[in-house]
Amino acid sequence: MSAVALLKNQMQRWSRRDAQGRSFGPDISHQTILYLEDITVSFDGFKALNALTLYINVGELRCIIGPNGAGKTTMMDVITGKTRPDSGSAWFGQTINLLEMNEPEIAQAGIGRKFQKPTVFEQHSVFENLELAMSGRKSVWPNLHARLSAQQRENIDRVLETIGLQGHRQRRAGALSHGQKQWLEIGMLLMQDPQLLLVDEPVAGMTPQETERTAELLTSLAGERSVVVVEHDMVFVRSIAKTVTVLHEGSVLAEGSMDEVQNNPKVKEVYLGE
Repeated sequence: MSAVALLKNQMQRWSRRDAQGRSFGPDISHQTILYLEDITVSFDGFKALNALTLYINVGELRCIIGPNGAGKTTMMDVITGKTRPDSGSAWFGQTINLLEMNEPEIAQAGIGRKFQKPTVFEQHSVFENLELAMSGRKSVWPNLHARLSAQQRENIDRVLETIGLQGHRQRRAGALSHGQKQWLEIGMLLMQDPQLLLVDEPVAGMTPQETERTAELLTSLAGERSVVVVEHDMVFVRSIAKTVTVLHEGSVLAEGSMDEVQNNPKVKEVYLGE
């Protein structure tokens, strides 16, 4: 398949439409899916974000690092509508203004967020967790065991394979290991088909084997969707990142490859040299 055909296919897969068939997904014709420009957020006089400008490309896996208090969580809060900035602009693609939307609307538009602590329905099976998270099944609780279509089952099977839990589909989610719960929650987000996935400290508390598997999982998602990972584990970051952004005092301090940011004198001073 030619590069033009591949791009056309990706654009078609990422297009979202309402009940009338009208497209409402992000315009990614410029190959940028997230625009944050001059975002400032203040809490009681403290600037959690200070004129932050950041761009994320289509299909990119970007790692965000920085010391505690650098603004990483606040940045994700702004993207997902949890926090409104004092000034600046935030766009999903070229046409979706995130600052005019609430949290459910932003999620529906195609932005998914995974917090550090996994949140799964522990009394339900892995399969049922994915069913509950399925896009379009908002009234699933009364109909948890209602008949699924062949396509819906295929979607669940595909996600089970992606997150490596095919052999645990009927296992109670509460009996999973910490790492498996993290993968299940990522799978629950994937059931909602986000174009942009925000992942907060995904390997905290994991075994080395689980950390390696998580690196493989996140790397496999890049390309089909954009992934932003906030993480403190530098070994893990190096294993997955092509581009790393370093935040400090609410602004971008440095950006580039892992080697470039590790050798940056300012980064060494404020973060890596701690």
